[in-house]
Amino acid sequence: MRILVTNDDGIQARGLRTMAESLRAAGHEIIIVAPSSERSAMSHAISLHRDIRVDNIAPGEYAVNGTPADCVVVALQKIITDPVDLVISGVNAGQNMGEDIHYSGTVGAAAEASFYGYKAIAASICSYSEQVFETSAVWMARLLKLGIHHLIKPLEVMNINFPNVTADQIKGIRLTRTGHRKYYNFIKVISEDASGFFYQIGGDKPTWDMGIGTDAEAVSENYISLTPLGFEMTRGEAFPSILEWLETNSLLQL
Repeated sequence: MRILVTNDDGIQARGLRTMAESLRAAGHEIIIVAPSSERSAMSHAISLHRDIRVDNIAPGEYAVNGTPADCVVVALQKIITDPVDLVISGVNAGQNMGEDIHYSGTVGAAAEASFYGYKAIAASICSYSEQVFETSAVWMARLLKLGIHHLIKPLEVMNINFPNVTADQIKGIRLTRTGHRKYYNFIKVISEDASGFFYQIGGDKPTWDMGIGTDAEAVSENYISLTPLGFEMTRGEAFPSILEWLETNSLLQL
């Protein structure tokens, strides 16, 4: 397959590099279009009203001075002339589970690809340090060989979270739902004065919802978590109650 690889950790990130090497070894053609530096937590942001620089740093590799979503836009509209079969964003250094998917540049890039009609995967490893990227790289090649990309429907992203363990410690794969998490002490005040203060967003490690069937539960038990994410935003199940309210209040115009 021809695969576009991007991320939010930057084009030289070890997660991206390890996965790209594994996929090339499995016989896939890899095109890398990724941020020139780290762009974590950029969500689905695109850069407006400024010039964005793209550098061809090696054959089939492009560094973009922009967001992860910028990378996908320029890759699919300018850089890549022949269609790709799949877009993979990652492997991210850190989990993308629960509410984190809304902040994630990794998921944002994959979502942008899905909007263009491409099958897309967001891949993350659940640790912020000492990541065992080889596990996710080997498993990604295996999942593609088994045809996981054929399961992805239009306007969907397959969100994959890998436990940070060696390959022999993986117990299997679970189909999961997106759980929830809470961050406590989410901001760190750096300095204060009479007129205001400086702070950083970060704080303690999140507290995860370990409910049955959640992404966090699966990863905590050394299973790979597969969560199909949908980007059809309208909640059709809400229509009946809203229609009833409109009719009751004589607001419904037919």
